Amino acid sequence: MTSQPAQNDGDDCPALERVRLTVNGRLFEADVEPRRHLGDLLRHDLKLTGTHIGCEHGICGACTVIVNGAPVRSCLMFAGQAHGATIVTIEGLAAPDGTLHPIQQAFWDRHGLQCGFCTPGMMMTIKAVLADIPDADEAAIRDAISGNLCRCTGYETIVDAALDAARALRGNV
Repeated sequence: MTSQPAQNDGDDCPALERVRLTVNGRLFEADVEPRRHLGDLLRHDLKLTGTHIGCEHGICGACTVIVNGAPVRSCLMFAGQAHGATIVTIEGLAAPDGTLHPIQQAFWDRHGLQCGFCTPGMMMTIKAVLADIPDADEAAIRDAISGNLCRCTGYETIVDAALDAARALRGNV
């Protein structure tokens, strides 16, 4: 007697995982496939479309969010890994009344927004570095954003904005 190959009964979808996370101060729960990445959970399930998905390989940095205080490429983190985490996205940067965060204001003032695709990831990376190094100088800013790719005209206005934001956050406006 020969064995027969198993038949696909159409039930080959992996089991869903229940994740619970706090995003921008709000608690969310969702059922996700084990291989769904955090960026897709944020954009598609939670409708927080400010996080941009660029390369999906962790190279461009457009999808950077802050997870438990550290910048993370949301395309490289499984949603299930974020269970219990506290996450800040670009939507959580401004004050609840809409007042721009000093980083956002500095990008506006210094024309650091450019086309805007890389902007959320840049801002979240800068937020994380300024939390760790409040008096970050130009070299520290350039090093921090070296993993965030901008395909517009360059990084000068972004670096200028980050330095202005650092001064504003220190109260030296």
